[in-house]
Amino acid sequence: MAETTTEKKLPKPMAKWDRSKGRPEPIRALNKVLEVENQEPLVHISELAPTVRILRPQVIPYLRESVVRMLDGAARSLPEGIHLGVIDAWRPFARQQRIYDFMWKAAREAFPDRPDVALRRTVCRWVAPTDQPAPPGHCTGAAVDVWLVNDANEQLDVCSPYDRHQAAPTYAYGLSPEASYHRTLLVNAMLSQEFSNCRDEWWHYSYGDAGWAVRVGETKCFYGLCHLPEDLYAEQERLSEEFFKDRPNPFLESW
Repeated sequence: MAETTTEKKLPKPMAKWDRSKGRPEPIRALNKVLEVENQEPLVHISELAPTVRILRPQVIPYLRESVVRMLDGAARSLPEGIHLGVIDAWRPFARQQRIYDFMWKAAREAFPDRPDVALRRTVCRWVAPTDQPAPPGHCTGAAVDVWLVNDANEQLDVCSPYDRHQAAPTYAYGLSPEASYHRTLLVNAMLSQEFSNCRDEWWHYSYGDAGWAVRVGETKCFYGLCHLPEDLYAEQERLSEEFFKDRPNPFLESW
């Protein structure tokens, strides 16, 4: 039977995952981390990590210098024919707010009966809020979202038989042998370079921000909110705004 206009798609169930691995990072813990900014500059990824591929035109390809060097090390550790690709790096605060607002609207559509408190928990699982003392990791230049791709920049399977959203937790159960191999390859490459992983998102890694500090048991972090001249990323911001105009609801569709 065809779906009527009054029917709504139901959110897809998440894969079960190993909660003994990784470390939770509640907002209250992030806010307790003491920020001691070291003033390390943001640098263009291609300058220090030429083997790393930028996979989306809206990516602003800047990260802290140490983070870029670590990213290069992770990329060079991968087997021949497998490459590290970036789908998000440094974000201006305005983009972070735009993403948060989009996810709030999407959650409201997908879960109309949930109270605001529950909706906020849902949204904050996927995107860092902008109203807390600890700045979002992407806005510090410390966090990066990565995928594995082949020579043709085609994404390698790290999720089957699930989609990206269903199998978002890094240590999801039930992955196919191929997906498990590629996911383990990515995790090992990044962790070997001292990145920490957000266990809720297999693609998200950081070093030096509040999230990293909570995951590795540190009480201080050395990267805080940082900025770039707007003319360096004006085109990427335009593309990002266009991207979100047509983006499907991630709680109802495949990512």
